[in-house]
Amino acid sequence: MLESRLANDVKWVVAAVGVVVAVSIVGQIATYPNLASWYAGLAKPPFNPPNWVFAPVWTSLYALMAFSAWRILRLPSATPGRGVALAVFFAQLALNAAWSWMFFAANSPLLGLINIVPQLALILTTIVLFYRLDRFAGWCLVPLAAWVSFAMLLNASLWWLNR
Repeated sequence: MLESRLANDVKWVVAAVGVVVAVSIVGQIATYPNLASWYAGLAKPPFNPPNWVFAPVWTSLYALMAFSAWRILRLPSATPGRGVALAVFFAQLALNAAWSWMFFAANSPLLGLINIVPQLALILTTIVLFYRLDRFAGWCLVPLAAWVSFAMLLNASLWWLNR
């Protein structure tokens, strides 16, 4: 029984980490080639963090997302609300990956802004849904909501200053 539970936990850890790492890589592919060539030339608000801040922040947030998802994935599949909560989580994760392509690859703060508003709404919904299933999993996503709220303000400012 313990061996079966451990194997199941390992399976869900690999799934949660794998999906989140894939999203991170997809985002990096769109972001890094456009930092020096496009982003560096944008007018920025005074609260714009230096570029080096983003990697450690996002690494921490992706780790929290994977951990949070793992806690929900390991619940029995028949747990009421589990499927919906995971669907909303994966939808916000898809918007997370798409944001880099819309903002950086398309060189469009407006497209980024169009993405980040529903992305934040899905993150907040995920927090509520995860919290109902596992309070710790829900709380693990609060830093993501805080950062994406800040990112939305930054994105809106970049659009406004560079329109």
